[in-house]
Amino acid sequence: MTAMHAVDVHSPRDAELVGWLPTATEDEVAAALATARSAAATWAAVSAADRGAAVRAGAEALRARASDLATVVETETGRPFASAREAVLAGAATLARYAELGPVHRGRPPLGTDFTVPCPRGVVVALTPWNDPVAVACRLLGAALVTGNVVVHKPSERCPHTGLLLATVLAPCFPAGVLQTLVGDGDVGGALVRADVDVVAHVGSTATGRAIARVSSAKLLLENGGNDPLLVDDDVDPSWAASQAALGAFTNAGQLCTSVERIYLHKSIAAPFLEALCQRAREWNTDPQPLVDVRHRSFVHAQVADAAAAGAHALTGGEIPSGRGAYYPATVLANCMPAMRIMCEQTLGPVAPVQLMSSFDEGLAEACSGERGPAATVLTSSMQHAQQAWRALPVSTVKINAVFGGAGGSDLLDEMTTTKVVHLGLPNGS
Repeated sequence: MTAMHAVDVHSPRDAELVGWLPTATEDEVAAALATARSAAATWAAVSAADRGAAVRAGAEALRARASDLATVVETETGRPFASAREAVLAGAATLARYAELGPVHRGRPPLGTDFTVPCPRGVVVALTPWNDPVAVACRLLGAALVTGNVVVHKPSERCPHTGLLLATVLAPCFPAGVLQTLVGDGDVGGALVRADVDVVAHVGSTATGRAIARVSSAKLLLENGGNDPLLVDDDVDPSWAASQAALGAFTNAGQLCTSVERIYLHKSIAAPFLEALCQRAREWNTDPQPLVDVRHRSFVHAQVADAAAAGAHALTGGEIPSGRGAYYPATVLANCMPAMRIMCEQTLGPVAPVQLMSSFDEGLAEACSGERGPAATVLTSSMQHAQQAWRALPVSTVKINAVFGGAGGSDLLDEMTTTKVVHLGLPNGS
């Protein structure tokens, strides 16, 4: 990273140039980090109530500009305006929630003459993804800022205009230097994570997360992977279960961290489930949404083609359409097997690969295996199976009978702080 170059963004709908932005230079990265370090002590000394008020102001500012941000998200990533606006408002709600949680995030009560208090870690580097660029960023930024940290934020190079507009909206709510945003690709991200910072928070691919872990000496908050399973029991209505599967696999063209990536289906309801799922896929394909770019579409299709070569059967979809843009149809794959890449790796596309199971226990074992994602879903009428599943699944969020749901609370506030133990003693002679 020795010279400035540009990040180009092309429309995923028609491949036309949306715009380009210069990436941060090495000197600009160094200057941003120095500014952050200078601002850290002052911001940490601000009262928790005032920090919460600043984050609350950010939430209000974001709500006021929700339509503007949704337009840019749609332009850069292809996410439909209504869905993009809903995601922006979800980001604002996250900020508002942290504005309430932050001031009451306290240490443990006194134990004898000792008590503990949370303290900000310092300078946080936040690296956020393109698939939900505002909501994910608000979660990391809100938790870091309300606990007294300062942040240098690098949004994905696939949506830099979105990241800059978010900065325009939020940064004025805080003192100078507390929240900074840099445009850049992997070179800029690499320079940030190798720097002398206190926290690196990254949401994105497992490969990038592992690369960060190799070079950074900071506290790491890595949310990587996303090979989220859906387990369908034999005692649920197959049409309803197929609707849930379609919602989880095809929403935002399957480009969510918590999208359904692999389906384990009890074979006793396979025929009606697959028939209904194919119908839902055809309905989604009447109003298609593009993937973020043709490079990502090539990756998604390679996963599908690999599965087909290994014996999977595309019941619907599975082919790259003609015409411009990065479109890919909602696809249902039957006859999937555990060793297929489509079952082992995150696809992040509108693909529903289905593997048949002979029993709930067999499906649960498969859902617990392989690359772990942040969430899992279980569709069942059995309370016993539900209890068994949420205890066994090695994920941070387990959803029972709903593919979307579950919100984080104070856990990220804990990660953004250190714990200071205070011991109270009496002076000599007292």
